[in-house]
Amino acid sequence: MTAPERLPIPDRRPALDRPFTLALVLALGLVLAGWLGGRGIARVREADRFVTVKGVSEREVKADLAIWPLTIAIADNDLAAAQRRVASSVSGIKAFLVRHGLDTAQTALQDFQVIDAYANQYRPPGEVVTRYILRQTLMVRSDRPDTVLAASQRLSELVDAGVVFTSGGEYAATGPSFIFTRLNDFKPAMIAEATAQAREAAAQFARDADSRLGGIRRANQGVFEILPREQAAGIREESQVFKTLRVVSTVEFLLRD
Repeated sequence: MTAPERLPIPDRRPALDRPFTLALVLALGLVLAGWLGGRGIARVREADRFVTVKGVSEREVKADLAIWPLTIAIADNDLAAAQRRVASSVSGIKAFLVRHGLDTAQTALQDFQVIDAYANQYRPPGEVVTRYILRQTLMVRSDRPDTVLAASQRLSELVDAGVVFTSGGEYAATGPSFIFTRLNDFKPAMIAEATAQAREAAAQFARDADSRLGGIRRANQGVFEILPREQAAGIREESQVFKTLRVVSTVEFLLRD
């Protein structure tokens, strides 16, 4: 006798509608992406609203170092005699400096040169009037710029004593150079002042635009400049004891609704 065939038992669990589920997940993803994208666009637009302003800070400063090259030039046909004249001129300049309150311990001899006209293969034909030219620079370095300036105005005393020299650089006889070396002492306060001035200008712009001022978006400190106090044509900064220290900072501030 053959056993009866067993029929399959039907699955009574509710079947999921797969197309509907996928559509629901996709819709939720699109909504979430749109929400995040909207927030991102809002942030971009908010970041794009900014104002660029400049702040300036200036100080009148005084040089604290003076550099003064005094170059002696002696011409002679006797080399030894020329050298003695150079040494005598150096002694005369040092005595002049002492009379005017400068410490000769801060001076140094530099750039000694001997030029022999007979050794110049390009010399023009004919007799050489003076064979030797000797040059010697006495470099004066002082932390008393006012004293150096006063002495530089009395150089006629050296001329009266027969000292042949030039005052200043090799190509520009312009006297002593006055240098300001304490820039770092002024930097923090001046940067803060320039930034505060820039913020004040930005705040005024925000008020005019019916906005609120946000934080700093970008800032450029700017370059510190040392300028002559009297700014006129032909006036060099290094020739003045008093100078103008200046910095211009560029700052971008965000604007809020």
